[in-house]
Amino acid sequence: MSKRILITGGSGFIGSALIRYIINQTQDSVINIDKLTYAANQSALKEVENNPRYAFEQIDICDLKAIESVFEKYQPDAVMHLAAESHVDRSISGAADFIQTNIVGTYTLLEVAKNYWHTLDEVKKSAFRFHHISTDEVYGSLEEDGGFFYETTPYDPHSPYSASKASSDMLVKSYMDTYKFPANITNCSNNYGPYQFPEKLIPLIINN
Repeated sequence: MSKRILITGGSGFIGSALIRYIINQTQDSVINIDKLTYAANQSALKEVENNPRYAFEQIDICDLKAIESVFEKYQPDAVMHLAAESHVDRSISGAADFIQTNIVGTYTLLEVAKNYWHTLDEVKKSAFRFHHISTDEVYGSLEEDGGFFYETTPYDPHSPYSASKASSDMLVKSYMDTYKFPANITNCSNNYGPYQFPEKLIPLIINN
């Protein structure tokens, strides 16, 4: 049975790759919510933008009323929350956008999604999922001799960016514990590939 998946930050590098995969490789539908900041790239979605299973809404995830209207309009079966300010250097020169998007935005989504989840019938309620995409940077830095991070590694953020993502992770965990909200968190390492904004190391070197 096909699903309606709401994806935040779907016009970014990772989000657009995810949307292309879902539209091209599954029968699921996608609702892309994106504010279209400097790192968004609508051309990365050119091949799917006219697909009837794809919808786009230009919305700031901090806008509670707009997020509520999207949930009401599309009735999603799942949420994949990728929208985030994600560049360490930018967070050092100015942390405000990171606090607003990564913390306040995540709270807004959680609150709307939780309230929406409570309105679902038992079958849809049990199947609903909120997937929060985080980063390995919440764990800090590995020792010089290498090693690995694990899900049980203590959080140890060292930049405004990683601190804001750690905060958003804690918010998600609190909703899971307090409200039994069906969420999960993944902490992936750095990604690279086509359409990546050239503030990141690999596309920056290639472009230069």
